[in-house]
Amino acid sequence: MSCVDLHKKTILVTGAAGFIGSNLVKRLYDDVQDVTVVGIDNMNDYYDVRLKEARLTELSVHPSFVFIKGSIADKGLVENLFKQYQPQVVVNLAAQAGVRYSIINPDAYIESNLIGFYNILEACRHSYNEGNTPVEHLVYASSSSVYGSNKKIPYSTDDKVDNPISLYAATKKSNELMAHAYAKLYNIPSTGLRFFTVYGPAGRPDMAYFGFTDKLRAGKTIQIFNYGNCKRDFTYIDDIVTGVEKVMGKAPDKATGEDGLPVPPYALYNIGNNNPENLLDFVQILSEELVRAGVLSEDYDFDAHKELVPMQPGDVPVTYADTSALEHDFGFKPSTDLRTGLRKFTEWYRDFYM
Repeated sequence: MSCVDLHKKTILVTGAAGFIGSNLVKRLYDDVQDVTVVGIDNMNDYYDVRLKEARLTELSVHPSFVFIKGSIADKGLVENLFKQYQPQVVVNLAAQAGVRYSIINPDAYIESNLIGFYNILEACRHSYNEGNTPVEHLVYASSSSVYGSNKKIPYSTDDKVDNPISLYAATKKSNELMAHAYAKLYNIPSTGLRFFTVYGPAGRPDMAYFGFTDKLRAGKTIQIFNYGNCKRDFTYIDDIVTGVEKVMGKAPDKATGEDGLPVPPYALYNIGNNNPENLLDFVQILSEELVRAGVLSEDYDFDAHKELVPMQPGDVPVTYADTSALEHDFGFKPSTDLRTGLRKFTEWYRDFYM
């Protein structure tokens, strides 16, 4: 792998007002000297826009942070952005997320995840035109959803993933294929990251831990799918961001094959906790931390607000990341335990909403 020095660079982060994107920008300003971060986000209302605005407010304290409100599906906007700022490192985190929403609103996924990512790839390709600043490394978000109903666990990036069970998963697998093609054709160093169930303060309200908290606080019943027999490899946001930052600093090597053409400078990693948690245990820990933080009262009747229901379309019974490649290449393994992560979330929730 080739080292990519992030100091004094211009870094483009798409989805900069999102959960992972905003935390990555904060980390870059903490860790990297003289960095300029250009963020783009369409600020859509898939979930509470106030959360996105609060994240952006935190980022606005950095004088060199540039924010552009717009969609990466707007080809002209993306072209102009690359022309004006000439980023040397690109981190594509902009995407329409969520398995269940892809069943009812597929258009959003095609627009952001396919057309938007294609526009980013094209802009990276043309950064190699004469007179432009070439992109040294493209890092992009994939998802554990690409593994579908894969029976072999833990999930390895060497596994075949040709049977997606949701459109969201299909778009993320498509991103990996598109990035590989561009790496091969245009010699663009690209690394895809399959994230596993990311959680933490100021996270996405459509995720189970956040939705459960909202419903319990409102006195509503929470539904636990597959009768509680689901396992998820919950990964704390700080661990995800550490992984992304480490990956940004090392790009796959460029090389020439026997045919005289580029060997694609392409890599793919899982970023997960490598420790799947049973959903019922997760709900138990969450409930204890909600009481501890004062979000819910000590006499709250959790059993009266829990309902065990069948599996939902597009869902899988288990996610479990094989992170050995990440450990080998970057010396890093996510390590935040679930109670620590949920404690930080519940304290943030109390301070933000109560």
